[in-house]
Parts: sequence; C-alpha cells; structure tokens
Amino acid sequence: MTKILFAGVSALALTSAAFANEAAPAPQSRWVDVITVTGQSPVSLDQDTVLIDLAPATAPDAAGLAARLPGAALIDNGALSGQVQYRGLYGSRVAVRLDGQAFHSGGPNLMDPPLHYAPAPMLERLEVTRGPSPVSQGPSLSAGVNAVFKHLGYAQGETPELHADLTAIVRSVDESTAVGGVAGLATARQRFEVLASTERGEDLDTPYGTLVGTEHARDVYGFGYGARLTETTELTADFRWQEGGFTGNPPFPMDIRFMDTSSSRVGLNTELGGWSLSFKAGHARVDHAMNNYDLRPSPAPMQMRETFASSETVSFGLDAEHAFQGGVIRLGLDRANVRHDTTVTNPMNADFFVTPFPDVELGRTGVYAEWEGPLSAYEVYAGLRVDAHDADAGTPRLGAALPAGPRMLAMAFAHADRSWDDVTVDGLLRIARPVSDALTLRGALARKSRVGGQVERYGWLPITASGGLADGNTYVGSLDLKPEVATSLEAGFDLETPRAYLRPTAYVSWIEDYIQGVPAEPDTPGVVDTPLEMVSAMNGDPTPLRFSNVDARLYGFDADFGLRLSQNWRADGVLTIVRGEREDVDDDLYRITPATLRLSATYEQKVWSASLETLMVAEQDKVSTENSEQATPGRVLVNAYGRWDVSERVSLSAGIENLLDQPYRDHLGGYNRNAGLGVPMGERVPGAGAGVWMRLNTRF
Repeated sequence: MTKILFAGVSALALTSAAFANEAAPAPQSRWVDVITVTGQSPVSLDQDTVLIDLAPATAPDAAGLAARLPGAALIDNGALSGQVQYRGLYGSRVAVRLDGQAFHSGGPNLMDPPLHYAPAPMLERLEVTRGPSPVSQGPSLSAGVNAVFKHLGYAQGETPELHADLTAIVRSVDESTAVGGVAGLATARQRFEVLASTERGEDLDTPYGTLVGTEHARDVYGFGYGARLTETTELTADFRWQEGGFTGNPPFPMDIRFMDTSSSRVGLNTELGGWSLSFKAGHARVDHAMNNYDLRPSPAPMQMRETFASSETVSFGLDAEHAFQGGVIRLGLDRANVRHDTTVTNPMNADFFVTPFPDVELGRTGVYAEWEGPLSAYEVYAGLRVDAHDADAGTPRLGAALPAGPRMLAMAFAHADRSWDDVTVDGLLRIARPVSDALTLRGALARKSRVGGQVERYGWLPITASGGLADGNTYVGSLDLKPEVATSLEAGFDLETPRAYLRPTAYVSWIEDYIQGVPAEPDTPGVVDTPLEMVSAMNGDPTPLRFSNVDARLYGFDADFGLRLSQNWRADGVLTIVRGEREDVDDDLYRITPATLRLSATYEQKVWSASLETLMVAEQDKVSTENSEQATPGRVLVNAYGRWDVSERVSLSAGIENLLDQPYRDHLGGYNRNAGLGVPMGERVPGAGAGVWMRLNTRF
C-alpha cells in the first residue's frame, strides 16, 4: 500500500511513503491513501509506533483534511457543513463513511454531510481510496473516504489499564476552541472507552471584515465496548450522541438552530471454517431544526420560516473473507433503509406549514464479491456489486394558510406514481505492474452507479433546498430520474526513491444520466406561464431548475510529488486539474474546482519541524451557464506551520493560516443568502483571513 502521511503541524502538502514508512499504520490495500490526523493509542496491539504528527488545525470541518489530497477539494458551506469533492464529484457520489459505517444526512440542504459528524479532536485518521472506491464500500461514482475515530485497543494483561488520547485546539480567526478525545480502561479481553468533544466558535474574520452570523457549536459524547469472547471472536458496541447548536450557514436560506443526532452500532467478528466473518448492524437518528431569523436579520413576519427535518437509518451488513488463489476473496451482503421527513413552518402563523419531502423512504439491498492479490507479474483488484433499490414518498401535508398554487402542485404529486425501484450493477478492475523496486505502473477501469436522493426525486415544491448546492437557485425534483452510470478509466504510476517520489494519475469519466438542475420549462424560459413557475416566482425565482438526467464527462490530471533536499530539508507538492463538461448541450458542469497547486518546504529536526506552504489556485471561468454560475479569479495563499514533540506523550503544533491576509472567494464556496453577513447578497462567501492556531495533544 502506498501511503500518505499528513504531517499537519509541519504542513506537509503530502508526504511520501518513502519518507514515512516507519510511522505508518499497517497497510490494508495498495489503493488506499491514509491521512494521519493523530497518533494511534499506545495500547493498540497491532501498532507498535505511536504516530504523533498532527494535521493543520485550520478549520473545524474534517472535510478540509481530505481536500488536501490530489484530486480533492472542499465545498465550504459553513463551519460544520463542508463536503468533499473528488475529481469533480461530490455529495453521495463520494462514498463517505464513519468508522466504516455509511451515514445519511438529516436535512434537505445537506447542512450535516457525513463528515459533519467527525470532529477533529475525536478523529484518528482519514482513509481515502484513490480513484473509484472498492465495491465493498457501497454504490458511488468516485472515491471512498473513511473517517476513523480514536479508539483504545486491548491491553497486554488482565490488570485493567487506564489510557487516554486527548486534543485541544484554539483558532484566532473565529475565536474557536475544541477539546475532546477518548479515555477508558482495557484488559487483554475487554475494553471500555468514553469519548467526548465540545466545540464553540464565533463569527469568522475575513479580509473583507467579520462575517456576522457564522458562529458554530457542536458537542459529541458516547462510549465504546469490545470483548474478546474467544481467540477468534470479538464483540463490539459503539454509541454516539451529537448536539449541534446555533451554527451559521450563510450560503443557505436558513441557519442551524439545533442538530440532535444519535448513532449506535454493534459488530461481531469471528472465524469459521477458514473464513473471517464480520456482522454489523447500525441505527442512526437525526432531528434537525433551522430558521431564517436567529442568526440573520429577521424578515417580515409573513416571511419568517422554521424548518424541522428528520431522518432515520437502519442498516446491517455481513462480510466474509477467505484466502483464495494467492490473494483474498471477500463476499458481502448489506442493507440500508432511510426515512426522511421535512416540515416548513412559519412560527408566527400556526396555519402555515408544508411538507416539501413528505415521508420519503429510500431502501437498498446489495451483494458484492471482490478479489485482491497477485496474478503473474501483476497486482490485481477485481470487484462486482449488484444493488436493488426502492423508494417511495407519502402525500404532502399543507396548512390552511397555503395558497392555491402550492395546493395544485401538491395534488399533482399526490396523484402521481411515487414508488420506484431499479437494479444497478457496479464493477471495478485495478491492475498494478511493478517494473522495479522504485517504479510501479497502474491503471483502473470502473463502471459505477448512483441513484437520486430525496431532494432530487421527491422535491415537488420549488424551493431553495438543493442537497447542498448552496447556489441560490430554486429547485424541483423529478419522479422519473434514472440512476447515474459512470464509466471511468485512469492510468498512472508510482515512483519512489530514497530521495524523491512522484505519483501522477490521468483519468476520464463518462457519466450517463448525470443528475443536474436544468431549466424546468426550457421551451419558454423567463415566461411565467405554468403553475410551477408561478409558485417559484412567489418564492422569488421565476426560473426554477429541475433535477434531470443529462450526459456529462469529467477528465483531469492529479499528482503528488516530493524531494528530499538534504538531511533536514524537504519539498512536497500536490497538483489537481479537473474539467467537467455537458455532452448533451454546449455547457460546462456545475461547481468544478479550478486547477490547484500546493507547494511546501519543510525543515525538520528530531523533535521539531517548521514549514512554509503556498497554495496557488487558478481562475475558474469554465462555468455552467444553465446554473447561472459565476466565474472566480485566481489567488495565492501562504501558510506557515510548526511542530514540537514535547515528549513521547505530548505534542504541540501551531501555525498561521493565510499569512498575508489575502482576500479571496473560493469557487466552491456558497453564495451568500444572509442579509446581515456584511457582504452583498448573491456573492460568494469570503474565505478566512489571517489567523493563528494552536493544537495540543497528549496520550497516556
């Protein structure tokens, strides 16, 4: 497995396995990159070396860590609402998991994407699959991202041992603090851990001024238990509760009032007849409230809105692994059932309420088979997956204050066939050919699929709920959406010597039936002559977009590279270039990251290091006309970081982000919807200004 260690405090753009093998965790697969955020617990039996490198603590959102990888970027919709974009794909097109468990967001605007539930003080590492994700990670079009939380391992003897891994972070640019970690007792046969994290942040400072209404708050706590029932059988149980408080989301029409989430999982790992068996079952519940008046100027009473959204996910999976033909074969079965419901209200009028996504139920049952191992002179991964999908929705509920227009649309939706089912087939083939000890050629061919979610399929009412697009447009769903199907091809090589590394990849992906917003009434654009346009015009947008199937192509090039200049000096870099185009019409794909180059120079001593990092982002003028997307200029940002290993158990890191206080607006940032923010409505939300951060980690 080729690894990347993110020496965060020394601000390594990407560190090669050639320089980090001694500290890296045990490999799982050649195809997985590991971003190490904190060290593993010293009580872990399968890891001898404690990793003490820390990632740059420049944001409370874990999505920003994955965004430092080649091909990746951050969609910044708020302090706790970031999404990972990988090679131009985002949302559920990227297979994001928490400790291996898929997590479904609660709100229709994706204020809580999966990494929302991975606070930095509780995070051990991120595992990112370069290119299409393995079929065992579920259906998706792009990479797999797994956020691995801190856990305590078993001890050596029967005497209980107390251990902890704790982290504290402060950041000046938003006056934020974050404290948390894991602590517990362990013996050779049992372990019990408690985990907790608390975070608070004020309004964000930018070169344009302070963004009013961008504060954030999040508390997480829970426990974990493990028992070795026999030498080959282990039982595990984990529970987490998260309470999100007032959090500003200026790219959305509302801000978070609360986000209460519970998640639990049990697992059983054993061996039977030469097979390694793993069973897991999980449950998650999200209760979410948002409004447009607590963290922004209150509108007129008739325009005040408070929305309540909920989701509940029940899942289980059975995986089996066995040595086969010199490698490993894996077989699996998994099921997930997700229920969503959303109610929009006016707190000043009890008769105003409407359910734009009423009692939506999404189900999926999948089976897969994959094999990984040597084949002649090659290293091969081959996987096949089949999923049966089903979906349905209830009938809308409307209060007496709703006018005739929404009632007409609700009646049409209620009489339509809302049930849907389909079968998708995914396949992935990866081949690597070691040419020498230093050079490995690699390539991949994939057919991956994704089905539309609740907003894309069941949004009958034209509102600004967009599944996280945060572009200010009004959207409506389509009941007849087909699954997206991506055919992807990539090729590259890994070159690693004692002094240098280079890992470039070129790729192309053709996506049939790509789901994107297009003009809802293309025959008469701008003419309000249908009930849908009339209702949308009442909400301030006479030209709504409808989620529809189009044909698209994504292609690009990414790489990470580095050079050992001397015993103490090292240079590292990450390059990302991606283009997205519509193939059915002459238009560019929406919200594609511009070309990005990250370079860093690092000076290292035995117990301390310091880095200077430059981030260069090109102009992005390849924008979607149909989605009214605005171009963005290029920028250059400078960051500085340092690390001091105080002792074997204590490390301190610090840095300055945006050292020169450069004003900028990220192309993937959302468009402002908060009139009190301090920047014009409809413009992209600015990025953070100059600020100092510090991070302290201790383990015992």
